[in-house]
Amino acid sequence: MQIEFARIDDDAARFVLSGATPAFANALRRTMIGEVPTLAIEDVKIYDNSSVLFDEILAHRLGLIPIKTDLSRFVKQEDCSCEGAGCPLCSVTFTMSVEGPGMVYSSDLISDDPETRPVLDNVPIVKLFEGQKIVLEARATLNTGRVHAKWEPTTACGYKNYPVITIGENCDGCGMCIDECPRGVLEIKDRQAHVVDGKREACSLCKLCEKACLTTGIGTEPAITIKSDISKFIFVVESDGSLPVLTIIEKGLEYIRKQSTDLSETLVEIAGVN
Repeated sequence: MQIEFARIDDDAARFVLSGATPAFANALRRTMIGEVPTLAIEDVKIYDNSSVLFDEILAHRLGLIPIKTDLSRFVKQEDCSCEGAGCPLCSVTFTMSVEGPGMVYSSDLISDDPETRPVLDNVPIVKLFEGQKIVLEARATLNTGRVHAKWEPTTACGYKNYPVITIGENCDGCGMCIDECPRGVLEIKDRQAHVVDGKREACSLCKLCEKACLTTGIGTEPAITIKSDISKFIFVVESDGSLPVLTIIEKGLEYIRKQSTDLSETLVEIAGVN
């Protein structure tokens, strides 16, 4: 199994996973979405809310604001020595006190931990009119997207099969496949269709080029065939900013390895008992 990165920065990554099964590729996707923990606001105490939003809607909006997360500093509440009471090891407290008129933004959330704050300062929460006020206290905790979507660290996470494009010698260079390709993957070179350098991975496997080739009447089989490599996958992962995208990938792989190890040890124990 091998991972080859085509692009990687703090917020997004594109890589090719090769030598893997479809089951593993989907497990990695699901793990990055649902098993990598982040901080999100879970408990909200509202002391004053005269805005147009009900308390429940206001709390829901606060929960969806991405928060910068340092996984080396926090643990889940159920694993903390405070036994869920709430302490600096498992939670972060935010306060907000805003009066209208004006828009309330995520920057109005004041954290008791300067390093743990909303990813963006300009996320709109609610508009206050003259005389309206919001005073609240919110607590962010660590959890995973499997519990609730607000803890998902990704905004986009998916993959597709790696395209395999084969162009036969019977290609007459008519160019109809090029006109049909929506991604500009093909070009005419030396009177024959070729894949544009660096564009193979852009192929969406739509097979419109195959259908266009059949309409030329050169035979019963198209000169160009599109298939997918069932052991090779193109991944695109985008972070919501709470975690660097490389951390999301690493933690996803670590989770799969741990689950596999635990399962293997359990099977060994069962076999030993029998």
